[in-house]
Amino acid sequence: MNRIHNFSAGPAALPEAVLKEVQAELLNWNNTGASVMEVSHRGQPFLQTAAEAEQDLRDLLSIPDNYRVLFLQGGATMQFAAVPLNLMPRGGTADYAHTGHWSKKAIADARRFGTINVVCDTSEEGYKHVPEVSDWALSNDAAYLHITPNETIAGVEFDWLPDVDVPICADLSSTILSRPIDVSKYGVIYAGAQKNIGPAGLTIVIVRDDLIGNYPDTEPRMLDYQVMAESDSMNNTPPTFAWYLAGKVFKWLKKQGGVEAMAELNSAKAAKLYSFIDHSDGFYTNPVAVPNRSWMNVPFILADAQLDAAFLSESNAAGLHALKGHRSVGGMRASIYNAMGMDGVDALLDFMQAFQTQHG
Repeated sequence: MNRIHNFSAGPAALPEAVLKEVQAELLNWNNTGASVMEVSHRGQPFLQTAAEAEQDLRDLLSIPDNYRVLFLQGGATMQFAAVPLNLMPRGGTADYAHTGHWSKKAIADARRFGTINVVCDTSEEGYKHVPEVSDWALSNDAAYLHITPNETIAGVEFDWLPDVDVPICADLSSTILSRPIDVSKYGVIYAGAQKNIGPAGLTIVIVRDDLIGNYPDTEPRMLDYQVMAESDSMNNTPPTFAWYLAGKVFKWLKKQGGVEAMAELNSAKAAKLYSFIDHSDGFYTNPVAVPNRSWMNVPFILADAQLDAAFLSESNAAGLHALKGHRSVGGMRASIYNAMGMDGVDALLDFMQAFQTQHG
């Protein structure tokens, strides 16, 4: 059976070379005679694998020594509560940018712990752009500023950071490892694994040392960054298979040339797809303001919505899977994360051209 081109927003495609490595090791990992899923997380073989994964991630993102890297469970969604619990005094204030579906959910959770000042809100327009930071209503007493630089559902992205005097906390679930970032400009970075890191079940948190240790004594300890840092992310049994596979992806990324090489490829993939959409004489359109178009998640709408079902059926038959847009926005969405090569984008464009020729 041939592999499909998987355009899912998450869980997303994984590098085929990584999957083949995992397949070869599935029954006998590291000459243990067992799968990595069957060995102790506290045994030396897994501890070494975990340490290598952290070091490879540090290398890829040039993470400074005064940041801790945590390999956690609960998805990025659990960090919607963990961030305010660790960084905002009870009854305090935090700034949040409301630029899409996921930032909206982060705001709702954070409001349980303090006062949330929404610095910008693009929900009424349907999340089609991000206002310039000069238009943000930043507060004077915020404990931190929370941003979601890429919103997977609406395909809205901004690649700049506000110049603020408080820690910036960012949900980078869908953009982490897709390009270089300056980690030192953030207080907390968190990311669900199921887009550019590995399989679902793992969440990466990168947190600056001085932001650890302020967790309320009355709250569950599993969300305390200090507890997880002091236990090397092993306060309980971690998601060992997802951690191991993420480590494989990190090594694969290094072989590709690191995040610098991925940025070049990802920029080219997005540019090619957007250019085709923009030059389709209106048969396909993208609703997002050009400066805020996502590299990773490209939504597009057919001029005739009655063709949506045929587009999805025929594209699926052609081996182009998971192109249906999120139910809240409709249309189509092509997620083109790191594991999606240019060949997949080319295959999609060939199909889109043929479909337009047939139905245009």
